[in-house]
Amino acid sequence: MPRPLLCPPALFQTDLTGRTYVVTGANSGIGLVTVEQLAKQGATVVLACRRVAEGEAARADIVARGVKGTIEVMALDLADLASVRAFAAAFTARHQALHGLVNNAGVMNTPKGTTKDGFETQLGVNHLGHYLLTELLLTALTATASSTGGARIVNLSSCYHDLAMGKEGRIDFDDLMFERRAWDGWTAYAQSKLANVLHAKHLATRLQGTGVVAVSVHPGWVRTNLIKNSMPTWMQDYVLRPFLRASGMIEPWEGAQTSLYALLSPDVDAHNGAYFSQTGMYRDKAAKKGGWPLRSPNPHAHDDVAAARLDEVSRQLVGLAATTTTATTAAAA
Repeated sequence: MPRPLLCPPALFQTDLTGRTYVVTGANSGIGLVTVEQLAKQGATVVLACRRVAEGEAARADIVARGVKGTIEVMALDLADLASVRAFAAAFTARHQALHGLVNNAGVMNTPKGTTKDGFETQLGVNHLGHYLLTELLLTALTATASSTGGARIVNLSSCYHDLAMGKEGRIDFDDLMFERRAWDGWTAYAQSKLANVLHAKHLATRLQGTGVVAVSVHPGWVRTNLIKNSMPTWMQDYVLRPFLRASGMIEPWEGAQTSLYALLSPDVDAHNGAYFSQTGMYRDKAAKKGGWPLRSPNPHAHDDVAAARLDEVSRQLVGLAATTTTATTAAAA
């Protein structure tokens, strides 16, 4: 397998004092590493998670190791739109600025089920919860971008938006929630991860000229709890770890590299809406080495019509008013 891509060390020397970031699902794995690195560089970072007690314990561990910045823990359950709205209201009441939003949380290959609002679990958590969160924080992001020169939105997708265990990622607008088609956890995962890519792509169009840059990323095949619905985590972490590592599995620190690059690198400004990939498993062998950015081998990832339609459908599902593609209307959503 190719070697993991690593950020230029200079990016981790950037002083982030005075900057504020939100990272979802950040009480473990890639999100936690991202929080710690941003705080080391002086940022104020909101660790947004469903299990607040675990978030507080993670925060205490990081602080004990010493950070320059500040870490706050706030409750956020992406499977409950009321929780998303409560989080956004609490955040904007506490913070005026938002320099970066990392839509990091996710679930994979879950059993068939629905969120509190009746959405298929993987689409609901991975896309729709983050969609609403992003919309509710757009005013803070665009205001920050206009006053400081830029802000970033980073959607964590996956190489499985291309093929997930042989299932091609595509958006089935006729049956988004698997109400009629046969259930398949990997098909649902691929759909949700393609939605992350298309969401960032369409945001780039909507927010053009605002200074807000939106991208999607594949963090790599990372040793995290995301595997829990496919195999016991103890088997991944102990029994099979040497074999999985040899096959391309990487550690959370390596997996956070693409997210951090997408947040911190000035080069990303030239690639609004693009997809950035760590090493991965793709139908195109040349793509397996990754790329910052990388052109997705999935033709559905380049469908502007589907991206616009997904935006419209998502707005309706989460209960937001219709909008146009203009940056002004998007910023006011």
